[in-house]
Amino acid sequence: MMLENARVLAVDLADAAQALVQGARPGAPDLKPDRSFVTALDRAIEAELAARIADRFPDHGILGEEGVAVNDGADWTWVLDPVDGTGAWVAGVPVHGTLIALLQGGVPVLGVMDMHRTRDRWLGVRGQVTTHNGAPCRSRAGTALAQAILSVSSPDFFGPRDLPALDAMRAATGWRVWGASCLAYGRLASGGTDIALDAGLELWDWAPFAPIIEGAGGRVTDWEGRPLRLGSGKRVLAAGDATLHDAARRVIETSPGDHAGVTDKA
Repeated sequence: MMLENARVLAVDLADAAQALVQGARPGAPDLKPDRSFVTALDRAIEAELAARIADRFPDHGILGEEGVAVNDGADWTWVLDPVDGTGAWVAGVPVHGTLIALLQGGVPVLGVMDMHRTRDRWLGVRGQVTTHNGAPCRSRAGTALAQAILSVSSPDFFGPRDLPALDAMRAATGWRVWGASCLAYGRLASGGTDIALDAGLELWDWAPFAPIIEGAGGRVTDWEGRPLRLGSGKRVLAAGDATLHDAARRVIETSPGDHAGVTDKA
C-alpha cells in the first residue's frame, strides 16, 4: 500500500514540475561550487515538490540537489533532482528533466524520469514492469558488446582515473551517443540504447535508475557490480540485460584505470 500511495504522489510531483517548466525561461544561471548551473526554476521546482511530499508524508525524509534536507535518517526518503541537465536547459537543448526517487532503507524502490520538452515519462516501481508514457516498456536484450550503442552523459565528468575505462568502452562498443543526460537512461529502458556509462554522478542524478531500468529487464550497478543504494559512489553502469552488463564490466575491470575509488564531478 505504501508503494502504491507513493506512486500516486510521484506522478503528481512530476505533473507539478511540468506545470512549472512549461512557459518558463532559464534566466541567468548561477554557478555552483562544482561548476554546474542552477537557476531559479531549479529552486522553485524543488521547493514545490518538497512541500507536497511533506504535506502527504510528513515522516518521510527528503534530499534535494539544491539543498532541501528533511528528516535525515528516515526509513523512507525522497530524492529530488528538479532539473537534471540544467546546462542543457540553459543552452536550449531538450534533454533536461525532473528526477524523482523514493528510497526505503537506502535502497531505491521507486523512480520517475520526466522529460520537460519531449514529454517522455518513465515510471519504475519495485516488483512492477516499468512504464513509458503509461505503457509497459522493455530494454533491449541479446545485443553483443561489439554492436552495442553506448551512452555517456559527458566525458567532462570522468576524472583521470576514470578515463581509461571510458576509452576501453569506446573501443569495445559499436556506437556512442553523448550528452543525452537522464534521457539516455530512459532510452535504455525502452530499448533505444544498450549501455550507459557515467562517472561523477551524485545520488539525485542516479537514484531513479534502478527501479526504472530493472523493471524494464535491464541491470544497473556501480562499476564494481554492486547494487545502487544510498552511499554508492559516483560511477554508474547500466545495460539492457545481465549478459551485456557482465561483458561491459569485464572491459572496465581490464582497463588500466583505478577502479577502486570515486571521483568528483569535473
